[in-house]
Amino acid sequence: MEIFPAIDILGGKAVRLTQGDYERSEIFSSRPVEVMRSFKASGARNLHVVDLDGAKDGKTSNFPMIEQLVAEGGLFIEVGGGIRDEERVKNYLNAGADRVILGTAAVKNFDFAAEMAAKYPHKIAVGADAKDGRLAIDGWRTITDIDAFEFCERCVNNGVDTVIFTDISTDGMVSGTNLEAFERLVKINGLNVIASGGISSEDDITALCEIGVHGAIIGKAVYKGLVDLSRAVKLAQGD
Repeated sequence: MEIFPAIDILGGKAVRLTQGDYERSEIFSSRPVEVMRSFKASGARNLHVVDLDGAKDGKTSNFPMIEQLVAEGGLFIEVGGGIRDEERVKNYLNAGADRVILGTAAVKNFDFAAEMAAKYPHKIAVGADAKDGRLAIDGWRTITDIDAFEFCERCVNNGVDTVIFTDISTDGMVSGTNLEAFERLVKINGLNVIASGGISSEDDITALCEIGVHGAIIGKAVYKGLVDLSRAVKLAQGD
């Protein structure tokens, strides 16, 4: 299993939200590149980056900061947040991002997500953010009536091989992740599942490994010191 430490960017700073609430943001660093360097020093091989401003307003004000992270190099970097057209997909890929995450765009225009997956093989992931089993969009501010699990099946049936599934109710709560949801998702044939939301202990990491998810995103638990990143990476690799 791959570990993806997370950097969420709001106003150019590395922050963490609680249950996706922008009013409950906590700043952890004004220098995201230094955070990335600390992750590399801990043995991380991957990085999950989200432009929270982009997710909220669809703009690209944090693009220069994300370019700096990508330019720093040394990690497999996936980027999401406000990517809603092919121009932005190409901009991130041309900047050197390894994978681009489509969230709201994939829900509102699934044909676009399928087209991007076909055009940029293995470079596109879909972010499925769920609350009580229903998809959320627009920076988690809108809960749709779309079944999140059926949506993930639709993704893999249309050429999207990676889904980042976030359980909003657990995200940022550092109280454990939704193992039941991930047990269900890994049964979808051909889908690489990256787990997100509430992962806050070595027990969570071990359980996700046993379930068979492809990757796990760790955010606030690392920033708060609840999980040692170097230990998490070794556990995920079976060391």
